[in-house]
Amino acid sequence: MFDLIIAGGEVVTPQGTAICDVAIAGETIAAVAAPGTFAAGSARRVIDAKGRIVMPGGIDPHVHCLWHLPLPDGTAMLTDGPAQVSRAALHGGTTTMIDFAAWTHDTNVQKTIEARDKDWVGNCCCDWSYHIMLRGDLPPGLLGELAEAIQAGYPTVKIFTTDITPSRRGRMVDFGDIWEVFKVLAKQGGLGVIHAEDNDIVMHMYDKLIREDRTIFHNMAEVHNQLSEDLSFRRVLRLAESVPGTALYMMHVSAGTGVAAIAEARAKGLPIYGETLHQYMLYNAEDYKRPNGQIYHTYPSLKTPADQKALWDGTLTGAINTVATDEICCTLKVKTVGSRIDDVTGGNAGAEPRLGVMFTEMVAKRGYSLSKYADLVSTNAARIMGLYPKKGAIAPGSDADIAILARGPARKLMKEDLHETDYSPWEGHEIHAWPAMTILRGKVVVEDGKFLGSPADGRYLKRKVAPEIIAGPAL
Repeated sequence: MFDLIIAGGEVVTPQGTAICDVAIAGETIAAVAAPGTFAAGSARRVIDAKGRIVMPGGIDPHVHCLWHLPLPDGTAMLTDGPAQVSRAALHGGTTTMIDFAAWTHDTNVQKTIEARDKDWVGNCCCDWSYHIMLRGDLPPGLLGELAEAIQAGYPTVKIFTTDITPSRRGRMVDFGDIWEVFKVLAKQGGLGVIHAEDNDIVMHMYDKLIREDRTIFHNMAEVHNQLSEDLSFRRVLRLAESVPGTALYMMHVSAGTGVAAIAEARAKGLPIYGETLHQYMLYNAEDYKRPNGQIYHTYPSLKTPADQKALWDGTLTGAINTVATDEICCTLKVKTVGSRIDDVTGGNAGAEPRLGVMFTEMVAKRGYSLSKYADLVSTNAARIMGLYPKKGAIAPGSDADIAILARGPARKLMKEDLHETDYSPWEGHEIHAWPAMTILRGKVVVEDGKFLGSPADGRYLKRKVAPEIIAGPAL
């Protein structure tokens, strides 16, 4: 007896898309078969999915919950937590998120993980994992701790090549330390996840624009510019090339120069993967001039229409493998409190609308296949981050993490439709499909807009990056 059968939907499987029935037993997918294969009465519940899309639950590999957020008045706050963000994510069909455990100099890696667990365990409605985040000067003893963490199931390490803003000194890791971390990653089978901007260029442009009294945030693209991305990406990638076996995931690629650098590295056979954000693909620096234009901002800045085209092209050529959010959940008041190039709040409230928005832009408007769309919002992240095929696949033995999308007449997305905060940068965006049901490990957690999950449902996911991901550009 199966627990669920999802019957007659257009199912996105690793082999392609077909009309299938999906049988679920407990928390896993038991079988995927032709319609009508399973006898009547063989499941406790049958879900009629005819005319609907059945895809792997979304995976967002880049979120920040309960995150330290500096404010213009010199104080700071924590952003909203995993209970709120994960609930919204599930409403939008995302079943797994990857956040960060940020190491500081007064502790060690194991205690960093344990401290982050206190924020998440029992407080997340979906499944989750962490990247270990490094900041500032790295003591030699930290390298051994990283090696142990990678072997213990925490294989991804975040590194900044910039302090991002003048007020955030101490984030940047120097290239000597990055070199040493790359040696550990290569030896232990880890993956570097990199925020790459050239700190000299970024800080020079802050000084220049402040000196010229051009501090309004509309000018942000001059600070976090294409040249900065070009120089830093190429320096990081050349360093990785010098340490055989170093695999990298370039986070929030925002410029065509970053896309080009990734493409050139992959052409050499290097295991380099690219992430962009739906923010960069669909908004550009002109949107800063709209009312409350801060809502469109994250770091690095929005760029130009030409950069947007390069990002879209990258999803087709292999340079861009995932579409994430860089999620920061806060109120409109907090998001818009800063108005200068050096104090505007980054991140965006985008976890819930990501699947619906990208379906519209990829499938409905640009003709991407359902398989390509599912790769970019789910499967590729699972493959790169060491979750596949447990996550990111509708296949026997995989976790029964499933989003069932209902196509419908195009409608405008309204912030009142969402469940995260009091604003949305996606308000007014056209939507052609939306999750009618989200299933997490066999449990229906959202059905027709009603939330049926709880903060106790989520589980931490220990990971191991697959050898083929490290061996070369596998995707």
